[in-house]
Amino acid sequence: MAQALTLARAAELAGEVPVGAIVISEEAVAVGRGYNRTLLDVDPTAHAEIIALREAAWKIGNHRLVGATVYVTIEPCVMCVGALIQARIARLVYGAEEPKSGALRSVPSLFQHPALNHQFEVTDGVMAAECGDVVRRFFQRRR
Repeated sequence: MAQALTLARAAELAGEVPVGAIVISEEAVAVGRGYNRTLLDVDPTAHAEIIALREAAWKIGNHRLVGATVYVTIEPCVMCVGALIQARIARLVYGAEEPKSGALRSVPSLFQHPALNHQFEVTDGVMAAECGDVVRRFFQRRR
């Protein structure tokens, strides 16, 4: 999670909402890293998780990231949860909850929906205070 926080801070320096993500393969190797780039890329889908998943898939040569763990500083949104499901990750670890748009525990709980074709393990609250502080400070400075 410390590496994801470093990526979140890089996003903040770039003027983006500070969210960072890292994908760790089943072999415990970092295969994908990303931070929010929606403004930089002029792309509404350029969330940290999506960027990290794209890099990981490209590196391993497969769109399925079976056995992988994704670490992200903030609870993922609906779009990102969908991407995690499509990638067939094994586990998601996130820091702070996102009460407005989080799609795991905060708003809808998608990751265990019985109609979906894949479920993954979720660990929440890892370095939650640090992860939440980065985002809180970012928005306080913008207001």
